[in-house]
Amino acid sequence: RGVRVFVDGASLGLLDGTIVDFVKQGLNEAFRFRNPNVKGECGCGESFSV
Repeated sequence: RGVRVFVDGASLGLLDGTIVDFVKQGLNEAFRFRNPNVKGECGCGESFSV
């Protein structure tokens, strides 16, 4: 909602279609990235590959 994100040209294709959401759960707050290009991710969900 009105937030601009700047991405370098080399990374743009990797982030195409990605949704960035701000999530609050109790006392925790975090940005959640939902990338449709993900091919695999670690068990904890902290890192992924495209």
